[in-house]
Amino acid sequence: MERIIGRYAPQLFAILRIVSGLMFAMHGAQKLFGWPGDQPPVKVPLYVTAGVIELVTGILIAIGFLTGWAAFLASGEMAAAYFKGHAAQGPLPILNQGELAVLYCFLFLFMAAHGAGIWSIDGARGGASRR
Repeated sequence: MERIIGRYAPQLFAILRIVSGLMFAMHGAQKLFGWPGDQPPVKVPLYVTAGVIELVTGILIAIGFLTGWAAFLASGEMAAAYFKGHAAQGPLPILNQGELAVLYCFLFLFMAAHGAGIWSIDGARGGASRR
């Protein structure tokens, strides 16, 4: 399997970065604009701030620009979201509906350490990865 899929690791990481960044940005767009979906935009200042962080860092991660900083900020926001919004309902993410926050937190923490990789603005500028 390593010989088949392993040779495409840079491309698969780029796809992971792009898709997860766009999905994260959509969470922010939902909070700020009510789109996609039919929920009204949030009015609570904490959620507005979270929406701005998610929209901006999600776009930066997707395009691979300032990826380390954006992913680190997004990771921290997801850690805070987990402890503020989910941990009070129990310690296990699968039981307190916090698994998405935990997954985003550790995915973005890895991206902050790894760098943007290929197909990124950071890569085109010569700062694609720390490896």
